[in-house]
Amino acid sequence: MIQRTRSATSTSSASIDRSSHHRRGYRQWLGSLTNHPARQGGEKTPRTVSSPDSPILPEDLLLLLFQPESGVIAGENTLFYVLAGAVLADLALHESVAITTTRTGSITVEAVREKAPPSDEILRSAWEYVSDTPRDVQTVLPAIGPRLRHPLLERLIARGDIRRDGRKVLGFFNTTVLKNGHNGRRAGLLKEVRDVLVDGTEPTARTAALAALIWAGGALPQFDPQIPWTQAVINRAQELERGNWGAGATSDAVTRTMTAVIVNSVISTAAAASSRQ
Repeated sequence: MIQRTRSATSTSSASIDRSSHHRRGYRQWLGSLTNHPARQGGEKTPRTVSSPDSPILPEDLLLLLFQPESGVIAGENTLFYVLAGAVLADLALHESVAITTTRTGSITVEAVREKAPPSDEILRSAWEYVSDTPRDVQTVLPAIGPRLRHPLLERLIARGDIRRDGRKVLGFFNTTVLKNGHNGRRAGLLKEVRDVLVDGTEPTARTAALAALIWAGGALPQFDPQIPWTQAVINRAQELERGNWGAGATSDAVTRTMTAVIVNSVISTAAAASSRQ
């Protein structure tokens, strides 16, 4: 079970039993989410043309999970599920994948073949994995997740968002440590997420997905005090988890639904894996 509590905190009563939540109708709830009607020409998510070098969603997520004070990545025990969820969420935000419910209640993801494959090689690899046949979301996460951390981290280092420094231990052994790149990009991302979780700002689809995935992986308590670990923040994170982003949030119903399905699949898959450890 994923733990979201901190020791010596007054909000320990806010911890969430994810395993029992998903046992109580997880698949039925996700099935109802995917039964939204098709778009009727309503609100659309603004699309921007990104260069090949623009950060993808899992890069932003890994950068946020990096903790400059300690030099570690928060939530390592669930990291590859969360990064895989970010890959699927990125594809969903660009309408490159579709999610459906089978007759047995399984949630599947498949590539939208009418669209060109993503230009980014990490996104394209995941898109190709689900292009041949629809695959259960909870099997896609462990299939694509384990290979993501290293290339994503190398991208962040190459861009200068994180820097790798060498040092000697005990005067003999060479080792490397990760440090903040001080280019301001992590601080900017953190402010956007904080504005949504703490101040109640209506998010863009991308920021909503980032905040929901941080919550899904159980890493949100580690952002305290920048993002206070309070009941109000927990409530807001749960709203984002369910796809409730606000009446004026820049995303249509289908995008919200797909993101909510992916986030909840991350929670369920990670919780199941933790229970087996």
